[in-house]
Order: sequence, then C-alpha cells, then structure tokens
Amino acid sequence: QVQLVESGGGLVQTGGSLRLSCAASGSIGSIVTMGWYRQAPGKQREFLALITTSGGITSYAESVKGRFTISRDNDKNTVYLQMNSLKSEDTGVYYCAARKVGDGGLFGSWGQGTQVTVSS
Repeated sequence: QVQLVESGGGLVQTGGSLRLSCAASGSIGSIVTMGWYRQAPGKQREFLALITTSGGITSYAESVKGRFTISRDNDKNTVYLQMNSLKSEDTGVYYCAARKVGDGGLFGSWGQGTQVTVSS
C-alpha cells in the first residue's frame, strides 16, 4: 500500500499563494505517477496536475495552467503543488493521489485531503 499525507492548506486571500505538500510512504517503489485533485463544494472531484516518476513529465488542467506548479522531491518521497494567484473558485479540499503499478490508468491511492479556502 501507499500512504499519502497532505499538508499546507489553509486560508488565503485572493491573489495569494500556498504550497501544498504530500508525503508518500509504503510501497514507494511502485508509484509511477503522482497528482493533485480538488473537490469544490457541490462539485465533483477535479483533476489538477500530475507528474510522472520517470522523467518528471507534468500535465495540468486548463483551469490552473500558468498558476499552479507541481513538483517532486524523490529523495523525500514528497510531491508539491505551488499555487499562485489564487481565486475564490480555487476553494476546496485538495487531495494528493498516486498511481502505481497495477492501478492501470487510475489513481489508486489517495490522501485524506487538505482544505484550501480563498477569500476576498
């Protein structure tokens, strides 16, 4: 199993920045992709960004492209989401996810989530 623990959420004003962290433990060697999702109130969980273990290839949702940056520190088994120019619509619970060998094309491991609230 892979265990994921998010941190770094909180309250921030519009235009501000936050950096989320996700520490992974367990079967780290099986992880092929890590990513971030969020779930806004009343909405479905939304893909934000991913980064591959091999080569650090990244992909972003259009809604966050240019504002959010995903990165990874392999030595620390930690993935980050740097969020800049935050908007009220960025409010939600942010989840770290991992896709590992055997998950196919799905993210099979999830953290508990960390709340991000953007206010004016």
